Amino acid sequence: MFELTRYDARHRVRGSLYLSIGLSLLAAMVIWVYPSFKTEVDLDQLIAAYPEPIVQVMGVETMASLGGFLSFELYTFGWIILLGLYLAYSTAGTIADDVDRGRMDVLLSLPISRRRLLGERFAAMAVPIVGANVVPPIVVYVGAHLIDEPLAATDVLAVHLLSIPYLFACAGIGLLASVGFDRAGIAQRVALGVTFALFLSESLLTGTDADAVGAIAPMRYYDPNAILLEGTYNVADAGILVAMTVALVVAAQLWFTRVDIA
Repeated sequence: MFELTRYDARHRVRGSLYLSIGLSLLAAMVIWVYPSFKTEVDLDQLIAAYPEPIVQVMGVETMASLGGFLSFELYTFGWIILLGLYLAYSTAGTIADDVDRGRMDVLLSLPISRRRLLGERFAAMAVPIVGANVVPPIVVYVGAHLIDEPLAATDVLAVHLLSIPYLFACAGIGLLASVGFDRAGIAQRVALGVTFALFLSESLLTGTDADAVGAIAPMRYYDPNAILLEGTYNVADAGILVAMTVALVVAAQLWFTRVDIA
């Protein structure tokens, strides 16, 4: 059982290791530049100089503390945008790539249902999602102490643990695109476009009359600012992201059971 999950997971280990190293280096760089930024630049004045739409899109509250600086420079940019887009893109090739390359007939000849096949392939995405959150929190916690700007270990741990449901939701968007299109390139571009459009809708519509539209965006339910600046952990939002992921996976499974594989 879970043979496909194990097979896919093994093939994602190396890429996940490189991803974790890259994110750790990004975290180390952000922490390293913070003291010089804090000394030489009035960070809140710098924020005030940005156009209001940019500040709203990036969710900047303050950069006068290391927590606020990390929330903007590392977690909004690195986790919410880059990592979310990467996982949507990567997952979008899960089914579409096999269909595109003519390998899906072989997989469907195995004595497993289409729903199980899809579920096991998606489960393998836990490797890059969890892997991306193993080393970086250690780098952030240790680095913050090295520059005498310590962060609470619980806050650092929470900002990474609560990113996992968010990243699974982004992967769920990619999975649905992977089933909806039989060309990997198209599925991946659609997943990227939809994920980024959801990010923009959540950022720009919050506080407007169309605020309810942003409720479908996973980004609404993961807030690094609340965690790092206020020490607030919204477990209910994590539950919404889990439910969103389940809904996306079930929708993809239902679609996959009805689609004809050319």
